[in-house]
Amino acid sequence: MKEIGGYIELDSYSGHMLYEDGIKLNCGRNALAYIIKARNIKKLWIPKFMCDSCDKVLYDFRVDFQYYSIGADFKPQIKEWDGWLYVVNFYGQLSNKYLSSLGKQIIVDNAHAYFQEPIKGIDTLYTCRKFFGVSDGAILYTDKEIKVTEKDESFNRMHFLLGRYERNASEFYQEYVDNNKLFKNEPIKQMSKLTENLLHALDYENIKRKRTENFEYLNKRLKNVNKLNLIIPSGAFMYPLYIENGSIIRKKLQKKNIFIPTLWPAVFDKCNRNELEYNLANDILPIAVDQRYGFEDMNYVVDNLYDCI
Repeated sequence: MKEIGGYIELDSYSGHMLYEDGIKLNCGRNALAYIIKARNIKKLWIPKFMCDSCDKVLYDFRVDFQYYSIGADFKPQIKEWDGWLYVVNFYGQLSNKYLSSLGKQIIVDNAHAYFQEPIKGIDTLYTCRKFFGVSDGAILYTDKEIKVTEKDESFNRMHFLLGRYERNASEFYQEYVDNNKLFKNEPIKQMSKLTENLLHALDYENIKRKRTENFEYLNKRLKNVNKLNLIIPSGAFMYPLYIENGSIIRKKLQKKNIFIPTLWPAVFDKCNRNELEYNLANDILPIAVDQRYGFEDMNYVVDNLYDCI
């Protein structure tokens, strides 16, 4: 029964939402689960250079999967495959022209490339939590749809986001980690009403501009020490600085309250020390370039980084 009166809840927003026409789901791994279920995928090739968040999905759906290697340009080092190829667009370094050249039987993971448009006829997924202050959310583009009736709810998962807004990250970090772990056992659901509402309140053009400009600035200051030859992505995820002794520099920066994550610790169990993926996971410093920051912040990071080298 509809309620009239009482206290006022969070306002409903009616602004433009990027990818409004996509399939709105609760998380990236369930976007993958959706595709596997919809297409009845039995065999999938996935990169070694990847977190283990999708492993449970593959086991649950009894998908036969094999690993492939990537190059220093983040492109798959595989020419032929049986089944489907799962392509992660690491740091937005794979162009749509390149992705299209791989054929139709691929799944593109644009978790690092939210502002890179989907390619018609190619299954593509996006993860909202990596780019915006929301506690759930993924967007999927596919022409093979299945029915998802259950809707996620995120009102009880907002504490760490609201806490960080008014205080600091360290105080709520464990809640953030716990929220990420929660999705490992979550079934495929629709995106929560709260997250969808918040996504209607964002200034996407401003967010894209800030992320692009910050990435460009860092690349200008750091390309001489970066072992990666990078393209400038539109609305970048993070700036990947691949540098000798990156793992040591990461610890030094942490003491200066500059937090650089190790994005794929599971790689250390999959790969040997002499493999490229091991070194990428160990020594890439993913530097934040998001909409919270400007040139003054980027300059501060670079100055402190050079002090640590």
